[in-house]
Amino acid sequence: MEKIRIGNQETLFEIESIRPVSENVMQLVFPDTMPSVWGNITIYTDDGTEATTLTGYETVYRDEGHTVYLSNDGSVYTAPETPEGPGEPPEPYIPTLEELQAAKRREISVACQQIIYQGVNVPLSDGSTDHFALTIEDQLNLFGKQIQVTSGAAQIEYHADGQPCRFYSAEDMQAIITAAMWHVSYHTTYCNAINMWISGCQTVEEVQAIFYGADVPPAYQSEVLQSYLTQIAAIAGGNADGADPA
Repeated sequence: MEKIRIGNQETLFEIESIRPVSENVMQLVFPDTMPSVWGNITIYTDDGTEATTLTGYETVYRDEGHTVYLSNDGSVYTAPETPEGPGEPPEPYIPTLEELQAAKRREISVACQQIIYQGVNVPLSDGSTDHFALTIEDQLNLFGKQIQVTSGAAQIEYHADGQPCRFYSAEDMQAIITAAMWHVSYHTTYCNAINMWISGCQTVEEVQAIFYGADVPPAYQSEVLQSYLTQIAAIAGGNADGADPA
């Protein structure tokens, strides 16, 4: 189950879900304990990896017990007026296509960051496989390791996810760097293509059908994404889709 931290508070709160419901409103569903104050929302994956931070959602738009809606523009929910006719329910707010597109882009961005930060499994020369997280800090560290490899270092110190630091051969370190950069570049390219797809949608139904991992229609596949999909197809034996072979 994902967790969140509010501002600089030490406490982590479990959440069942977090998703945008309009351009300026975010829905959070809690299984039990909830924050008493609000601020920047830092999201952590199931394994404790920091995924992303949402800023500006500091106003309680609507409180429904374990489901809370926060706004990033100071707006609050106003109950509709009681219908004049008996038995006439209030009309629900229907987001515009542009609002749904903006919300879907944020949803896709969060999903992309989470998958990138989760990292990759890398087979090593001794037959073992190590897992490497790829937060922004990890990515910067690997850029530094590439300099060591290029300079001719025979052994490079680094650590697998959750493991103590150890020496990797230059060959293994290069394999780690290559796999990591491929993972980051592929998902960045794929996310960009989905955003182009979202912008091209003409109906609400088209936007709602999009999810991270979906096959991007050829019309929105960039030349770079097509190259990645060709590589994936070769690795997977001809099954090219939006999945990451790592």
